[in-house]
Amino acid sequence: MLKMEGVWKTFNAGTVNEKTALSGLSLELKEGDFVTVIGGNGAGKSTMLNAVAGVWPVDEGKIFIDNVDVTKLPEHKRAKYLGRVFQDPMTGTASGMQIEENLALAARRGDFRFLKKGITHKEREYYRERLAKLGLGLEDRMTTKVRLLSGGQRQALTLLMATLKKPSILLLDEHTAALDPKTAAKVLEATDRVVEENHLTTLMITDNMMDAIVHGTEYKEAGKRTLNIGVDSMPQIPQDNTDRNRTSPLAFTGNKFEFRMLGSSQSISGPNIALNTIMAEELSQFADVLENASDFNEALNSLIKETFTAHQRIIFNGNGYED
Repeated sequence: MLKMEGVWKTFNAGTVNEKTALSGLSLELKEGDFVTVIGGNGAGKSTMLNAVAGVWPVDEGKIFIDNVDVTKLPEHKRAKYLGRVFQDPMTGTASGMQIEENLALAARRGDFRFLKKGITHKEREYYRERLAKLGLGLEDRMTTKVRLLSGGQRQALTLLMATLKKPSILLLDEHTAALDPKTAAKVLEATDRVVEENHLTTLMITDNMMDAIVHGTEYKEAGKRTLNIGVDSMPQIPQDNTDRNRTSPLAFTGNKFEFRMLGSSQSISGPNIALNTIMAEELSQFADVLENASDFNEALNSLIKETFTAHQRIIFNGNGYED
C-alpha cells in the first residue's frame, strides 16, 4: 500500500541553517497495517508524513502508493489516495461551515464537481449514521457550525472526514497531542473503531510510548536494515530526579514491592504480604508465557501490548504531586 525507497529531504541546503530531516528513509506498509512511529521533537516524524502527502518534493528517493509512483505528484493530486488528521484540531475542517457541509465536502474529495443539490436526504442520513458511531452526540448537531465544537469533537469529525471515502493510507499526525488525556482517549477509541471497521492501512506518529505499543502493529521488514529518519545523534536525556517510589501507593524498591499509606497503628505486614503475593503470581504467569515461547521477542511484544491494553486505565504514571 505504501512504499518509500531511499527518501532524502534537506531543508535550507547550502546555508548555515542546513538540516537533513530524512536521510535515506525506506519503509513499506502492507494492507491493513497500523504502524506507529515514535520519537521526540525534531526527529523527522512530521517531515516523513509531509513527504508521503506531497507537501513538498523530496530531494531523492521514490514514494509509491498502491503501486503507483507518486513521487512527482503535487499534494492536491495525492489527495485521492490519502486521509490525514493533523495535530491541531483547527486544521482539517472548515470552521465556518456546518458539520454536514464539511462531511459533504469530504465525500466529494477527488470527484468531478458540477452544480447540483448540495446534500441529499440519503446523504444526510448516511452522515447521521456515521456520526452516531463516534458516540459524541454529533449526529444531533449536524447543522452546527464546526467552530462551536470542542477540540476533541473537531478531531473526531476530522477523522470521520478523512475516512468517509476509504483512503489507501490514513495519516495520523500526533492527532491527540493537543487534547486533554480524557478526550485523547476517546479520540483514540474512535480511531481504533474506524480503522478496524474499514480495514485501513494507517501510519500514526506519536510521542507517547504507551499509545504506540497499544495501537500499533509490529513492523516486520525482510532483511536487517536500519530505519533512519535523520537523527544525527542521540538527544540529551535529563536524569530523572523525581521520587516516584516514595509517592507511589505501590513502590518497587529493588527486590520487593511495598505498599505505602498514611501512618497507622495497624501493622502493614498483612497487606504487604498480600500485595507481594499478587505481584509474584502475575510475574509467574508472565514467566510461564515467555519461558515456553518459541519466539521470545514476539511473545514479549504481545505480552506487553496485551497487558497495557487491558490495564492502561489504572497505570500510575505520575509523581504524586501533580495532576
